[in-house]
Amino acid sequence: MFKKIVLAAASMAALVAGAAAPSVAAEKEFRIGILGGENEADRLRNFQCMVDKLPEVLGVEKVSLFPSADYDGTIQGLLGGTLDYAELGASGYAKTYLTNPDAVEPILTTVQMDGSTGYHSVMVARKDSGMTDVMEMKGKKLGFADPDSTSGFLVPSVTLPEAIGAPVNEFFGSTGFGGGHENLVLEVVKGTFDAGTTWASGVGKFEDGYTSGNLRKMVDKGILDMNDLVQLWISPLIPNGPVVVRSTLDPDVKAKFKAFMMNMPEADPACFSAIQGGDYKGFTEVNVDFYKAIIAARKAKIGS
Repeated sequence: MFKKIVLAAASMAALVAGAAAPSVAAEKEFRIGILGGENEADRLRNFQCMVDKLPEVLGVEKVSLFPSADYDGTIQGLLGGTLDYAELGASGYAKTYLTNPDAVEPILTTVQMDGSTGYHSVMVARKDSGMTDVMEMKGKKLGFADPDSTSGFLVPSVTLPEAIGAPVNEFFGSTGFGGGHENLVLEVVKGTFDAGTTWASGVGKFEDGYTSGNLRKMVDKGILDMNDLVQLWISPLIPNGPVVVRSTLDPDVKAKFKAFMMNMPEADPACFSAIQGGDYKGFTEVNVDFYKAIIAARKAKIGS
């Protein structure tokens, strides 16, 4: 049932209780939340181009970056109204929506180089492990990226049972979390986990880290040699995560920000590539309907 929910999503693909946060127009500050899972200095550097450009575009005095140690930190910032924009995975957005459906609005998502609006969870292991297929992981230690990650936890936990013919907790010897996608892959290379799940476009060549995703970002930063890894499994297509904005954000600021993001791939391709972590064609508009199946999958699997 869970696999059908995820596949249905691929095929189409809160503010806390109390007073709403003041509009950014009153505060004169635009607050950007950055998900955890990657070196903080790298994340701050990747988003600096937005700090430089957005004050003039939005008419605000200041743009601030708030990198979180994990996914949940950014989610809680959005729910509490202390962040104005972030880019979430589909499962992270589902958690936000299930907690408070009025906290944020999904407005855009990325388009892959092949025109699709989805990506994949991939399971990787050390090449010198001798494994080439997920069935060889029976009894071994599997690492997930983050409890709120779509590709790093939700989708593997939902779709792997059919691939392995058994529940995850019965097939693998043990499971654990790597503390984000980048650290998870490093832990696989170190041997902490026999294999781990991370995200990739699934477009292009595995040996290049695909066209985008965590593997590609790590290759581009020079901290991963794809010759050290082998792919054991790849998931069905997952809806690309959304660009979300605070629902109570000043409407004029919201419209200017959306236009800025839509124009970014052509106006500033270097900034676009840095923020997204690889090669994409651009953005397309989405709303909550694009994520309804993932919301249902998360509610059924995790509850919130």
